[in-house]
Amino acid sequence: MFAVEKEVMTGPGEIDPLMRELIYIAVSATNGCEYCIASHTAGARAKGMNDTMFGELMAIAATANMTNRLANGYQIPVDERFKT
Repeated sequence: MFAVEKEVMTGPGEIDPLMRELIYIAVSATNGCEYCIASHTAGARAKGMNDTMFGELMAIAATANMTNRLANGYQIPVDERFKT
């Protein structure tokens, strides 16, 4: 494991270890990294992820990918209420 990955995945923080693995899986699926998908899916399963959670995660990642591409393609401006 790379030092930065170890720090991000196991260091102190507000995001629990399972959620960190789920985020890693979603990004890895989006980027098409087979190694990362496999290794972090195993890590997430060891931390309690089940098949239903995995399916929900993939549905969320796929929906975000689709809507991100549509919003970018249509050049939809950000609502003022969402700007920080």
